[in-house]
Amino acid sequence: MSPTVPRIAELEAAANWRTVDFISDLHLHEAEPATFEAWRQHLQHTEADAVFLLGDIFEVWVGDDAVQAGSFEATCQQVLLAASQRLTLFFMAGNRDFLLGPHFAQACGMSLLADPCVLVFEGQRWLLSHGDALCLDDHDYMRFRAEVRSPAWQQTFLARPLAERQALARHLRTQSEARKRSGEPYADLDPAATQAWLQAARSTTLIHGHTHRPARHLLAPGLSREVLSDWDLHAPVPRAEVLRLDARGLHRLPPAQP
Repeated sequence: MSPTVPRIAELEAAANWRTVDFISDLHLHEAEPATFEAWRQHLQHTEADAVFLLGDIFEVWVGDDAVQAGSFEATCQQVLLAASQRLTLFFMAGNRDFLLGPHFAQACGMSLLADPCVLVFEGQRWLLSHGDALCLDDHDYMRFRAEVRSPAWQQTFLARPLAERQALARHLRTQSEARKRSGEPYADLDPAATQAWLQAARSTTLIHGHTHRPARHLLAPGLSREVLSDWDLHAPVPRAEVLRLDARGLHRLPPAQP
């Protein structure tokens, strides 16, 4: 597939921001309370002025109407709303939570971001993306992504009863877990397309998640990408990492605690 460059949105950091946190791929789910608690504690105690949630924060999101009394989604809404009282929150859709909509975001005091988006901070331009749109070698996924991101598909899906959508989500999650156990490799970001995005954004660094391969990759002289960590506190070597941006640059840190 050719490296098509989408329209790139732009966000200017507030004048009072000194510290920004980026996290992604937490895959929050009620069956993983340790990850949920680490996320809650970080939002409660981070020193950041703004937190960017760059997709797949939730293992699955079947619609904003899933927020019902006593639901896991309602508990997450309460955490986000509390955090929004002390810092600025942004959310960018991932491949698991692309149906998170403006109703939920507004209820949380959270702003939705287009993918990709440039953050202008401390005089530099940082390109932000979930990352899945650049995995061009995964042809099956790219076809699936184009289908489910269409307004017609989403309108039809969200018109289904909530219980039906939740059952389908459980089925898809089971398939995903089976794929993980099989060791089947996942496609990585296409280098040419990534460079094209950076050049169009007039940026030197892409910050993204999705691949679960936290590292800094040099693409070309002066161009790089920073891959966010997924959070898996039950892995043989537990993973939970925040990428922090301040006047000194980027730093990888554990989640904040009391």
